[in-house]
Amino acid sequence: MYRVADMWDDAFRVAKQHGGANAAKQVAYVWSKTLGGDSAIRLLLKLGLLEQCIDYAAESGAFPYAFELCKHQSMTDKLPDLNLKQAMHLEDEGKFAEAETSFIKASRPKEAVLMYVHCQDWDSAQRIAEAHDPASVPDVLVGQARVAFESKEFGKAETFLLRAERPELAVKFYKDSAHWEDALRLTQEYLPHKLQLIQDEYESYLASTSGGGEDMLTPAKTWEANGDYSRAIDAYLKMTVMQTTDYALLEEVWYKALELALKFVPMKASHVGTTVAERLAEISRFESAGEAYLSIERYKESIDAFILGDKWDRARAVAREHAPQFEHRVEEEYVESLKRGGKAEELANVDVIAGLDLLANRGQWAKCLQTAENEGKEVLNKYVALYAAQLLQDGQPIQALGVFTQYGTSDNTANFNLYRRLCNDMFLTESFSSLTAFKTWSALRDVLAALVEKLPQNKEFFSLLQCAHLLSVRTSSAGHKQLFEIGAKSAVSLLRYTNYLIPDKAFFEAGIACRAIGWNNMAFVFLNRFLDICDAIEDGSTDMLDHSDFSDTDIPYDIVLPEDYSITEEDREEAKEWVLAVSMDQRVQQVLNTDERGCYEGSLLNVHNNVTSPQCILTGYPVLRGEVVFKNTSSVANKDDWNVYVMARKVSHSVECQDVLTYLQTSTGAPANPSYSFN
Repeated sequence: MYRVADMWDDAFRVAKQHGGANAAKQVAYVWSKTLGGDSAIRLLLKLGLLEQCIDYAAESGAFPYAFELCKHQSMTDKLPDLNLKQAMHLEDEGKFAEAETSFIKASRPKEAVLMYVHCQDWDSAQRIAEAHDPASVPDVLVGQARVAFESKEFGKAETFLLRAERPELAVKFYKDSAHWEDALRLTQEYLPHKLQLIQDEYESYLASTSGGGEDMLTPAKTWEANGDYSRAIDAYLKMTVMQTTDYALLEEVWYKALELALKFVPMKASHVGTTVAERLAEISRFESAGEAYLSIERYKESIDAFILGDKWDRARAVAREHAPQFEHRVEEEYVESLKRGGKAEELANVDVIAGLDLLANRGQWAKCLQTAENEGKEVLNKYVALYAAQLLQDGQPIQALGVFTQYGTSDNTANFNLYRRLCNDMFLTESFSSLTAFKTWSALRDVLAALVEKLPQNKEFFSLLQCAHLLSVRTSSAGHKQLFEIGAKSAVSLLRYTNYLIPDKAFFEAGIACRAIGWNNMAFVFLNRFLDICDAIEDGSTDMLDHSDFSDTDIPYDIVLPEDYSITEEDREEAKEWVLAVSMDQRVQQVLNTDERGCYEGSLLNVHNNVTSPQCILTGYPVLRGEVVFKNTSSVANKDDWNVYVMARKVSHSVECQDVLTYLQTSTGAPANPSYSFN
């Protein structure tokens, strides 16, 4: 209250009487800050709290104010202490350059050096030491040396310690790091009076680690020469990887011990052989380990060692000559080794199926299928299916189709879902109307035709074949104006198979084809249906679809909605605008074209008498009259459409049209080079 009212005398009085010395000090501190300058100093001198307020300001981090209060002559002795506190505060905040200045002002340069040593800023530490505290220079160098040793930069560390005139510390570091040669070198050069001591320590070290490298061989060779073979063996076996990383030397020394045991100390041969073999295996000298085990008749272990070293001929030889019960196991291990090593061709020579599986797993399909062809149709079909499934999984249906085109299909029921997936992916991704898509649809048609030939009773694959055939007719008609109507009819006939096709795509394509030749009523119905299906896709349900336009047709109601639209947003919007525009045109009616039966013209079924008309092999439309009959089968074609198609082929020399006619010759007996039909 008094502070707010600027009644500081009363505030101080109350704080002193009721809050104690600390409260009074705080009030005096705040009061002095409101005055500032000499007025603040006079106030605090009057209150006898100048020194306490300086300390309080420092503790609060208010160093500028603390220094301002120290201007009084009675407080100049506190400046070094205040600078030190400020330096430590700045160091804690990571402001090292400012802290350095304060340390120097506090006459504490060593603290600045230690600060820089702590954060490994060696250049700054060296600079401060040389300028303000030369006695600290060795400490800086020792600190750098310690870090260098920890980083295994021994040469750099040694240089620092020699500059610091601390060679004994360099020797210690080298000893601690087991770099005895360097320790001895430095001792001899800088501490010769300690050389004997260091040599004694080195010998003790070698003894404690059973080491000494090749030096350890001297007593072993002496005992061998004197005929003390047991001691010689023990001495040779003292040589381990702790003394040397020269594995060739170790192998030679250990084998020498085994030879002596086998020849002169047979009682130790089994133990020595086992020890030598185990050590050789530890350093990956598996062939030598196998021979060591064999020398002491441990055949299983010998075989295992040869297997680990990929010495299969030696493993087979030991099994055949000494342990036939392991022959089968050796071959099993060989197969597994080939699998792990990815040696598919070698594996195929031993186990064909395992080799083919390895090739397939590594994605070497060309080699896999080439090899499978030599193993019979059943094996080939298995890997063809696996390859095609992988391609479909990778989103490459055209490549999968190419595999079936090259190698054929199988009537194995396990592959049926694969064929369904292939057709579905093709229907989803490929164009229904572009001439460039013809090659794809004709290839799918031929693959399905071969499959249906094996499965004549399978209605599903026959229907999929009809889809592929009609799509090949549809795309073969693209680019030939005289065939646009045939292309439109084939697109309309495809609607009979919307339970297999992608429904929104099928109706869109049919609508666009009808619109292109002026069948606006049909185009209006089909594109309207397309838009309804798009709405159903968005809703995720067919419950709201109105089937009334197709009640007297053979177009199925039961369709499977795709997860997403198969037609681009731009094309959907264009179709919607056209439908809205023609809906205002009284010349366009929302009805399907009918024929002389009074039925929808594309329907094979006469809904009035349940009679099914034969299907035109070219367009899929019903054949009511004026038919072309092919002698070898019951297949027929609409004469007018047939003649138009044949003439177009002759005039344009279309490869695509010729391909369709060649297919029809194969499947129905139609001539490959037909002429007009006048019958």
